Amino acid sequence: MLETERLVLPPPDPLDLPLRALEVGCTGRWELLNVPGAPESTLPHGLPPCAPALQQEAEQLFLSCPAWLPLHAVEHSARKWPRKTDPWSLLAAPGAPVPSDLQAQRHPTTGQILGYKEVLLENTSLSATTSLSLRRPPGPASQSLWGNPTQYPFWPGGMDEPTITDLNTREEAEEEIDFEKDLLTVPPGFKKGVDFAPKDHPAPVPGLLSLSRLLEPLDLGGGDEDESEAVGQPGGPGGDTASSPPSSAPLARASSLEDLVLKDASTVMSSPEPPKPPPQEQWAVPVDVTSPVGDFYRLIPQPAFKWAFEPDVFQKQAILHLERHDSVFVAAHTSAGKTVVAEYAIALAQKHMTRTIYTSPIKALSNQKFRDFRNTFGDVGLLTGDVQLHPEASCLIMTTEILRSMLYSGSDVIRDLEWVIFDEVHYINDAERGVVWEEVLIMLPDHVSIILLSATVPNALEFADWIGRLKRRQIFVISTVSRPVPLEHYLFTGNSPKTQGELFLLLDSRGAFHTKGYYAAVEAKKERTSKHAQTFGAKQPTHQGGPAQDRGVYLSLLASLRTRAQLPVVVFTFSRGRCDEQASGLTSLDLTTSSEKSEIHLFLQRCLARLRGSDRQLPQVLHMSELLRRGLGVHHSGILPILKEIVEMLFSRGLVKVLFATETFAMGVNMPARTVVFDSMRKHDGSTFRDLLPGEYVQMAGRAGRRGLDPTGTVILLCKGRVPEMADLHRMMMGKPSQLQSQFRLTYTMILNLLRVDALRVEDMMKRSFSEFPARKDSKAHEEALAELTKRLEALEEPDMTGQLADLLEYYSWGEELTEIRAVIQRRIMESVNGLKSLSVGRVVVVKNEEHHNALGVILQVSSNSTSRVFTTLVLCDKPVMAGDPQDGGPATPAVPHPDDLVGFKLFLPEGPCDHTVAKLQPADVAAVSTKVLRVSGEKILEDFTRRQQPKFRKDPPLAAVTTAVQELLRLAQAYPAGPPTLDPVNDLQLKDVSVVEGGLRARKLEELIRGAQCVHSPRFPAQYLKLQERMHIRKEMERLRFLLSDQSLLLLPEYHQRVEVLRTLGYVDEAGTVKLAGQVACAMSSHELLLTELMFDNALSTLRPEEIAALLSGLVCQSPGDPGDQLPSTLKEGIERVQAVAKRIGEVQVACGLNQTVEEFVGELNFGLVEVVYEWARGMPFSELAGLSGTPEGLVVRCIQRLAEMCRSLRGAARLVGEPVLGAKMETAATLLRRDIVFAASLYTQ
Repeated sequence: MLETERLVLPPPDPLDLPLRALEVGCTGRWELLNVPGAPESTLPHGLPPCAPALQQEAEQLFLSCPAWLPLHAVEHSARKWPRKTDPWSLLAAPGAPVPSDLQAQRHPTTGQILGYKEVLLENTSLSATTSLSLRRPPGPASQSLWGNPTQYPFWPGGMDEPTITDLNTREEAEEEIDFEKDLLTVPPGFKKGVDFAPKDHPAPVPGLLSLSRLLEPLDLGGGDEDESEAVGQPGGPGGDTASSPPSSAPLARASSLEDLVLKDASTVMSSPEPPKPPPQEQWAVPVDVTSPVGDFYRLIPQPAFKWAFEPDVFQKQAILHLERHDSVFVAAHTSAGKTVVAEYAIALAQKHMTRTIYTSPIKALSNQKFRDFRNTFGDVGLLTGDVQLHPEASCLIMTTEILRSMLYSGSDVIRDLEWVIFDEVHYINDAERGVVWEEVLIMLPDHVSIILLSATVPNALEFADWIGRLKRRQIFVISTVSRPVPLEHYLFTGNSPKTQGELFLLLDSRGAFHTKGYYAAVEAKKERTSKHAQTFGAKQPTHQGGPAQDRGVYLSLLASLRTRAQLPVVVFTFSRGRCDEQASGLTSLDLTTSSEKSEIHLFLQRCLARLRGSDRQLPQVLHMSELLRRGLGVHHSGILPILKEIVEMLFSRGLVKVLFATETFAMGVNMPARTVVFDSMRKHDGSTFRDLLPGEYVQMAGRAGRRGLDPTGTVILLCKGRVPEMADLHRMMMGKPSQLQSQFRLTYTMILNLLRVDALRVEDMMKRSFSEFPARKDSKAHEEALAELTKRLEALEEPDMTGQLADLLEYYSWGEELTEIRAVIQRRIMESVNGLKSLSVGRVVVVKNEEHHNALGVILQVSSNSTSRVFTTLVLCDKPVMAGDPQDGGPATPAVPHPDDLVGFKLFLPEGPCDHTVAKLQPADVAAVSTKVLRVSGEKILEDFTRRQQPKFRKDPPLAAVTTAVQELLRLAQAYPAGPPTLDPVNDLQLKDVSVVEGGLRARKLEELIRGAQCVHSPRFPAQYLKLQERMHIRKEMERLRFLLSDQSLLLLPEYHQRVEVLRTLGYVDEAGTVKLAGQVACAMSSHELLLTELMFDNALSTLRPEEIAALLSGLVCQSPGDPGDQLPSTLKEGIERVQAVAKRIGEVQVACGLNQTVEEFVGELNFGLVEVVYEWARGMPFSELAGLSGTPEGLVVRCIQRLAEMCRSLRGAARLVGEPVLGAKMETAATLLRRDIVFAASLYTQ
């Protein structure tokens, strides 16, 4: 109790205690000192001092508190600080780049730092505007993602980087100087100069640098003459013949002394390497996917990514090659699991701390892949035209056009890139956008590996071989053998509940075609047609019926599928209008349960909540919501993007049971169904109606069959009218898919982007295109053949062309020219109508082909095929040598043509007994058409000749008709040894072609020259002519090979020169090919580069308001043709006329420069049908009111406005490049006005 009371007593004041607390540091530790006083701390009290923000201080002083301003003479209150002049600042130069760096030397096993070594740095003066090297320093952080149109791209992989000599030789305007012989060595006024003569030196000790040898080119000859002579003596230190090499090395050339030191050090320190083997020519390596990969987990004990399932064999093979950093081309069936390869590459890049780019052909597929990969990996970014999410991520998903722009602009993202994944590579067949894939593949740097994902294509090896030769690396081709879920193909002929069972198997899961099922479908259709005729007395129409018939067909089909539990189903219809009609017609169909309806309703509410109130009441939104609640969906380009995403997500969840879609649904993300139905097998491809191609059919039919859920997939073709022909069905279902074909074409953007870089040429881009691959793949063999021919030519003896043989060369050229002219004239004759008419039965002709040389023949029969005529002809020949007869085994001596041989034909005359044969001649085999006509019985001669070809009738004598015809031909050959009289092409055949008339005149002139030649009278003529002929044949072959290896053989080279001339005429490039300011602006445009640049430089847009500019530019991006209407404001009407006038001017320049596109076609690319819609949208009109202004589907309107916003942004950047801040601000405002509400609602996949 006493102790408690003592504790309760109040303690003395802390200041009264003989202690003081001291806080030591910031860790919370205290110490007690024996000195009384208040607690203290070793840290300063309060926050650390900081300088106030200058902007905030200026605002408070000058804007918020104007009290400092004087009441009077405000204009004199401004303060002025005199500027201090510093002339020396003008002479300040940036410091030279650091020439060397310190490199740590580590122990190879422990990694311990043993010391430091100074190493010289190369390429220290590079920049993004002068070099294509990866060693150049990175650009500003603000341009690291997209790059800059003024920057150089990185050097494309597979191309040889040009040397300084190569760059100098390309400059045509530069004077040609021999830098080895024409250089002056003694400056004016000097007695001595630089001694460039190479000297021999003893080999230096390995590891040491010979400084005297390095500085040898800088020797100014200042030493003693005797000393210099001693060096050159054989007995001197430099004249040791035993140690010196047999031939001195040429003078080393480099841009700096450091380069010389590095090169010399590398040659001294490195041991002699064995010669490199020649590059391997098999660039495409097929991989066997039939044998299992048993040692997969032994080879990859710690894979970068693991799945919940066991990968297939082809996936394991691809993963093994990815681990080796190989490039692969995976051509697999639909739904086989190609995405597994992409996922492993992304995981591998994250493991290596590098980056991956995943490209897709369409924006919707990019959004879907972003959602999938983000859920799997997390560190994923998205780059599209209007969305930029997480650009710093290790995996970037984008469209191929954006990757092309990044490559041309030198984006620093390419530095860290390890993989580029091209999904849906078969999209390279697209005529409009296929060129983008080829450009990207050509421009990718060497350190980037390539992954190609595609559906099965028949020429996968050829395509991979092209990429392998292009990038000089092997491409491993991995293809699947069969689908993981086999398909069964049926014909459906029902149209009512009674006939809903009329489902006939046509192609089973093993690939066998059932003709029995086809005929059963035909019989069922025929039976219903006859019943219809008996009932109504009229034949049932064979064409497809209207909505009523469609409703009956689909109700009966869906009832049958629902009974068999074969839902969900995708119905492919090749018309947006028919998709809507078919879905709207099924008003009585309800396929969802109450719980599914509730789930659909909640999902719709959650997705549509992001829209404004009026947009939620759009007719399309209300109609689609009603369809979705009943399990029906519609998917095509006319649907609003957010609705398409809702349909896709509900379909992937299994809540949409029947989806009416167009062909675009089959492209991209894997959303399989149980059944696929084809509304028809015919589609409109933009120009005409045609049957589906096998590749298109396989792509869409591949959506049937869900892996792991369905044993087989079902594909049904509706027969609303008559059953298609069996041959058409067989071709569509079992034919080979379309090959990958090049769609490479020249664009102004490509030309300007390459012209602004001196080291890259457009010709190199064309050489490496897929279209030039068949002609260029043998270039190495051509180079070897050219080198071999050059050696042969040098070894040949020169012909003697002196004295009487002075005109031997002219004689040879005259003969060659005469032969060529006659061939051209004969080709024109065979192509003309009168010429073909003259080749009737009985006409005597001169035959010249591989079997017969100037042999006479008579036509027995002419084929009726007008496209490829065949002439069955009786031709003279030698009697065949029997097996026991002696033969002359020596080689035939080449004939020396004399004037009579060249002017005439020198007909074939049999040396021994005359024989005959019957040959089928092409028009090119007829060397001349004579004026003679024989009366022959062609059918009898043919029957007799055919009969005597049989072994038992071979020794029978020919008929009298055959003998008579042979005797007549032999008599003509003996009577006209230089050739029978021929039909004159001008007088007899009435050919008035200029080439024929001029060719005939030139041929007569050449005949006169050949007859007057003097060389033929020399006794040495035959021998010297054969020597000259051999030399000329080799030279001709060398010229052909040089042409194939040169740029002149490029198919697109004439068009390239025409397009450059267009750019030169419009002022985009100068005479030397340098890109000017207008060309740099055009490089920043994504499309319609010439038209947009001309509008900008003509100030056609600067005077308009932002909404008017947006309305006018819609004509460049709108894809649906239409009339702009009469309700437009006058400014817009004048603007349309001005845009069309500028387009017409550009079209006229193109025509004047020789391009094939007419002015009307160029101007016709502009569609101003949505001008009013865009104008009102930019002015703030709700989307619900836009529907009444145009009949264009809502989805196409949204797509137009989205593309228009991208164009406004590119114009904004171009305006800043030119220095037009007013136009740039207007384009920024226009893009802001367009980006609102439902048109730019965020994608559901990115949320």
